[in-house]
Amino acid sequence: MNIISSFLTDFKNIKDIHKPAILRLDNFQDKATFNKLFEDSKITFVCDEIYGQLQELIKSKNPAVTISQDEYPELINKHLAGKDIQEYGVWVYYPWNQRLVHLLDEEEFVEVRTNRNRNKITTEEQNRLKKKKIGIVGLSVGQSIALTIAMERTCGELRLADFDTAELSNLNRIRTGVHNLGLNKTVIAAREIMEIDPFLKVKIFSDGLHEGNMEDFFLGGDKLDLFVEVCDGLDAKIQSRFKAREFQIPVIMDTNDRGMIDVERFDLEPERPILHGLADGLDPDSIKDLTNQEKIPYILKMVGADTMSTRLKASMLEVKKTINTWPQLASSVTLGGAATTDVCRRILLDQFHDSGRYYVDLDEIIGNKPESFVS
Repeated sequence: MNIISSFLTDFKNIKDIHKPAILRLDNFQDKATFNKLFEDSKITFVCDEIYGQLQELIKSKNPAVTISQDEYPELINKHLAGKDIQEYGVWVYYPWNQRLVHLLDEEEFVEVRTNRNRNKITTEEQNRLKKKKIGIVGLSVGQSIALTIAMERTCGELRLADFDTAELSNLNRIRTGVHNLGLNKTVIAAREIMEIDPFLKVKIFSDGLHEGNMEDFFLGGDKLDLFVEVCDGLDAKIQSRFKAREFQIPVIMDTNDRGMIDVERFDLEPERPILHGLADGLDPDSIKDLTNQEKIPYILKMVGADTMSTRLKASMLEVKKTINTWPQLASSVTLGGAATTDVCRRILLDQFHDSGRYYVDLDEIIGNKPESFVS
């Protein structure tokens, strides 16, 4: 039974579905499925903008030529080479919202969708990036990173891990709608990515990252090229880093405070201390015996108590007193998505090689001038 047939017969697991069905109408089975979707009233919205996409494709292939609107019909017919435009490209069915979208097929779709990357990302670089695999654990902060990576097409495969579901209090920083409350965060992120680019490969780990699935996460199918760690749990932070170091995979962490990005190049320095030596005394075995209270000094040391923003320090003192947990802002999370994606891209293209901690502190970069300089 193909993926779309299972949708038509069983909607009980709709909350877990995150992959669309890609239908090519020159394939007999796909065309039969396409027709059955309409027959069974499984489609609530159809978007067919293939003509406009073909215009963009032709324009992208002829950047030095000014093409008038009157010229496009002939150029498009020539490109179709006798094929019915309704059967050109692919039809993508999204079962979670019952939408059907007509798109260019993968090669042409990617060419047009990434065209405005040129030449901040060259065609040669884009082709190298599509072979890369990035893993992300923690899909609150990580959602912004995953979506930015997907939009730039910084890789060809994403692996997303988080056991948690979306709650109302998450919506101050997670880009999603209230209709997704209760859904796993990995499913929310994967669906959004698929709605941007259905040809990206996304693998989700909805029970989080743990000892039982770490090897599959890091090595399944092929080894990750880069690991982004943005989870809250200290155990997962430590265990995943030991595993990344074992497999010589670089690690990036975004703390969404003062724009801090942490980079550990285990691919170039396989003996490098975990978290630059700030986690000395902790390993996957010893951390299991610590209580939450005993973990706090380690957490403060790792995130840098002396380099935290003033407001985060003050907030940490109020946790479990006047606030439930430490604060996170959408602006900081979005900034982290941009900074992390930029660093990921440069590491994957062999343009950045260092380990360390780096700050994009907007309070310092865009702040009030000293009084003596105010005119």
